[in-house]
Amino acid sequence: MSKKDEESPRVSAPPNPPPLPVAFISSRQESTFAARKSAVIKYCCTPTATKNTWDCLFDEGYRADVSINTDSGGVLYAHASILGVNSAVFKSMLSLKQSRAQGRCGQRSISINGVPPEAVQVFIRFLYSSRYEEEKMKEHGLSLLVLSHAYAVTHLKRECEWQLERRLTTENVVDIFQLALLCDASRLSLVCHRFMLKNLKPISATEGWKAMKQSHPVLEKQMLKSIIDEDIREKERVRKNNERKMYMQLYEAMEALVHICKDGCRTIGPHDKVLKDDQEPCHYAACKGLESLIRHFAGCKLRVPGGCIHCKRMWQVLELHSRLCANSDVCKVPLCRSFKQKRRKQNKKDEMKWSILVRKIVRSKSISGAPFFSSESA
Repeated sequence: MSKKDEESPRVSAPPNPPPLPVAFISSRQESTFAARKSAVIKYCCTPTATKNTWDCLFDEGYRADVSINTDSGGVLYAHASILGVNSAVFKSMLSLKQSRAQGRCGQRSISINGVPPEAVQVFIRFLYSSRYEEEKMKEHGLSLLVLSHAYAVTHLKRECEWQLERRLTTENVVDIFQLALLCDASRLSLVCHRFMLKNLKPISATEGWKAMKQSHPVLEKQMLKSIIDEDIREKERVRKNNERKMYMQLYEAMEALVHICKDGCRTIGPHDKVLKDDQEPCHYAACKGLESLIRHFAGCKLRVPGGCIHCKRMWQVLELHSRLCANSDVCKVPLCRSFKQKRRKQNKKDEMKWSILVRKIVRSKSISGAPFFSSESA
């Protein structure tokens, strides 16, 4: 150690601050903890024997402290701790009944009505082992969706939504759609809505649609209105797609025009350039049509604006190019500079139409308003 190091005072590191109380843990720390917890759960594998044990605990009702009354006088026995851990609604209900159960061996009782007793059994069993039989889900899927929503069992609700999505038919989609709206199952209601839009004619003849028309006429009107709106949006999408294709074709035609006037293509090109017989195939799809148009334009005797329809189209192509060209002084496209000078004499209405067309063509190629052709390409 050097003398200088020995003379310099030692600076001790500040002590670590005490841990924050639980209520003041930052959101970043919470997200880190949640990420670690999800990573642990992701790679956790629960043995089948463990799940069987939980099923057995429910089936036998060993030391059960809660009785669940169902329709038709059925009774199920469960454990308050299992119900409370899985559902905040059950936890709140059981805490209110705890004081009333004092002096009666601690037995608490709740009622679940309005659904088949077998659906309640499947629901409570799921709270124990997170398992269900496929046939039971197929039979009681709607009831399980209602129960999972009413008692805030999120993981079962997601499972019910997924299972019902797979089983949509023209006969049951209306009932599932209405129930999805009541249970705030947004994804399921969206899937049902799209299914109904695609199969409206057969669905409107079902008993479910007729029942909805009688019991929820407002919902039927909203559904029909959404179908009309979707049809309008679809037509608008088709119109915009066709419009975009037209602008892309104009863009390609402008590129092909510059290609013909600068490099030449097949049997047509600038007068000062010799075309090669072994020229590579042209990759511009618009070249063939432009070649025919240019040949007609060169030999037509009615070559005036408003005369021959083909010549009129050629005049428009040349004028469009002049509005997109970056530098007319070095451009080899005929009449490019003349059209730029002619623009000064045009009225504002025509100038606005051309400006809108140019802007849409440029936007269709996502050039952000930059010059269409650079001086090098022309």
